[in-house]
Amino acid sequence: MTFLSAMEQGAVSYGLDLTATQYDQLNRYYELLIAGNEKMNLTAITSPQEVAVKHMIDSLSAAADIAAAPAANLIDVGTGAGFPGIPLKIYLPELEVTLLDSLQKRVGFLQTVVTELGLQGIRCLHSRAEDGAREANLREKFAVAVSRAVAPLPVLAEYCLPFVKVGGKFLALKGKQYQTEMTAAKKAVQILGGGSLQARRVSLPGLEDVRAVVIAEKLRPTPAAYPRKAGLPAKNPLSH
Repeated sequence: MTFLSAMEQGAVSYGLDLTATQYDQLNRYYELLIAGNEKMNLTAITSPQEVAVKHMIDSLSAAADIAAAPAANLIDVGTGAGFPGIPLKIYLPELEVTLLDSLQKRVGFLQTVVTELGLQGIRCLHSRAEDGAREANLREKFAVAVSRAVAPLPVLAEYCLPFVKVGGKFLALKGKQYQTEMTAAKKAVQILGGGSLQARRVSLPGLEDVRAVVIAEKLRPTPAAYPRKAGLPAKNPLSH
C-alpha cells in the first residue's frame, strides 16, 4: 500500500476532511522523512501505513482541541521529526507554529520540510525546552503548547507550561499509561500554574492500543523559578 492510499483510508476512517493540497503536502513530508531517516535517526516507524496512522493521524488527533482556540499560536516542544507540529500546520494552515528541538541536525531537517512544503507562518528553533522557556520572546507567549513522545507527564508539564499564556492550553499526546501519568503529574501541573488535567480518549484506525490527548488549562503565570536548569526536570520531577 502506498503512503497516499494509507493516508486517505486512515483520514476517512478517523473523520478528517483533507484537501488534495493537504494530501500532497503530507505525502511529500513522508518522502522527506524516509529520505532524512537514512542520514539521521528520525523515526523507527517507516512503513507507509504505520507512518500514516501512528505519526500523521496520531498527530492530528489533537486538532480538535487546537481548532477550538481561535487565531491560536502553537509551540511543539521536543518536536523531533516534526510530530505533531507539521501535520497540525498542514491541517490548520492559519495556525502559527513554532517547532522547538534540542538537536541542530533535526532542526535542519525540519527547515527543509517547511521549505519543500511551502509552509508559511512556521519557524524552527534550536533550543532545549528549559532554556527556551526562559527567553522573553517565548515565555508565556503561546495559546497552545503541545508535545508527543518526549517525557513522562510530570516532566513534560515543566517543559511545556512555562510557554503557555494564561488562558491557554498544554496538550500532551499520550499512550496507555496516560491515567497513571496524570495522577503523577497533578502536583507539577498545579505548581506550574495549570488547572486540573482532563483526558480525551483517542482511537486510531486499525489500532487496538489506548491513546489519549491530555489537556491542562493555564490558570496562573508560571513562577519564575520554573523551568529549572536543563536536565533537572527529568532527573528530579516535581511530582516527587
